[in-house]
Amino acid sequence: MTERPLRATVSLRGVLFGPGGEVLVVRRTTDEGWELPGGRLGAEEDADEGVAREIAEETGLDVELGQPVHAVAWRNDDDNGRFGVYYYCTVTERAVSLSDEHIEYEWLAPSTAETRLSGPQGEAVSNATEVREE
Repeated sequence: MTERPLRATVSLRGVLFGPGGEVLVVRRTTDEGWELPGGRLGAEEDADEGVAREIAEETGLDVELGQPVHAVAWRNDDDNGRFGVYYYCTVTERAVSLSDEHIEYEWLAPSTAETRLSGPQGEAVSNATEVREE
């Protein structure tokens, strides 16, 4: 049994594959780090609806939502609990309209996106790529 149970904010993100098989990554306004689009789940919000809403708010894209490909829990630098779920997603267009939360986006080959992102997000891209190839 865990000594200290995790109380966590839930973060939902999508590994978005474009029509040519590229993966969308976005650059945060706050620290200019790269990440997958998505965000926090609202109280009493359905997870599928939450991730689709967050992606639409951040990118303007309407996603075809697939299965979860990765889930991970951690504590951030401030010792706050986080729980992230990453979904396999596809989109039919590449025209992105960024929200104020991001300053830049790129469509990258999956292997390039995997290395650009942090550990759990890179792992999510790797897992989503395997799902895509099935």
